[in-house]
Amino acid sequence: MDRFAAILLTSLICIVAMGQFVQVITRYVLQIPVMGLEETMMFPTLWLYILGAVNASRENTHIRANVLEIFLTTVTAHRVLAIVGEVISLIIGIWLTTWVWDFTRYSWRVWKESPTLYIPTFYGDVALMAGMVLMMLWSALHLMRHIRDLVKGPGHG
Repeated sequence: MDRFAAILLTSLICIVAMGQFVQVITRYVLQIPVMGLEETMMFPTLWLYILGAVNASRENTHIRANVLEIFLTTVTAHRVLAIVGEVISLIIGIWLTTWVWDFTRYSWRVWKESPTLYIPTFYGDVALMAGMVLMMLWSALHLMRHIRDLVKGPGHG
C-alpha cells in the first residue's frame, strides 16, 4: 500500500510539474500558448490534492492542534483524547461525505464539460467523493487502533 501510494502521488506530481513546465515554456518562451492545457491539468491536480489528503489520513499525519496533550500526563489520557479526536473527525467527515455524495450525484446528472476540450468535469469532481470515502475508512481504522490500544492498557504501545 505504501509503495502504491508513493508511486501514484509521485506520478501525479510529475504530471502536474511537467504540465506547468510545458505551459511556461510554450506561453512565455515560445509565445505559443497550448489551448486546453490548463483544462487537462485540472484533473491530475485535483486528484493530487485529494489523494494527498488521503495519504495524510493513511499515515495519520494531518496537522493537529492538540493543545490538550500538553496538560495530559498519562498514556491513557492521551489515548482517550485520540479516540475523541477520531470520533469527532468521523462525525464531521461523514457529514461532509453526505454533501459530497449529493454533489457527485449532481455532477453525474448534469455532466458538465470543460469549455475548450469538452472533457466531462465529473472525472475531477468524483475525486472528492473517492477521497472522502478513503479518508473516512482510514479514520475508522485509526479509531479502532486507538480503542484497541486503550483496551490493552497503559503499558502497550
